[in-house]
Amino acid sequence: MVTYKILCKADLNKTISLEELLANEKIAKMIKSEFAKGFRNISVLPITQEATLKLETQKELHQFEVAKNDFADILVLAEEHASTNKLFKKDCERVELIDIETC
Repeated sequence: MVTYKILCKADLNKTISLEELLANEKIAKMIKSEFAKGFRNISVLPITQEATLKLETQKELHQFEVAKNDFADILVLAEEHASTNKLFKKDCERVELIDIETC
């Protein structure tokens, strides 16, 4: 079973570090007002620099079955499946493989 999604030119795909997020004054104020109400001189600091958030366009996932001997052509088969099912639209003509399950 192959799972894929259709990608568009206008899709959002951005990664934000926790440090970058907390550097935004509006975000820091919102966190302080929600979780440190009534306290003064509070700093919001990340514990680890590696934490990140990912913003991406939510997409519908599509699936199809493939034979084991067609494994090398999965991307091409996914594109053909999307084309056959008329999933491609204007500026949405790429496929991203999400998962490949073997039985």
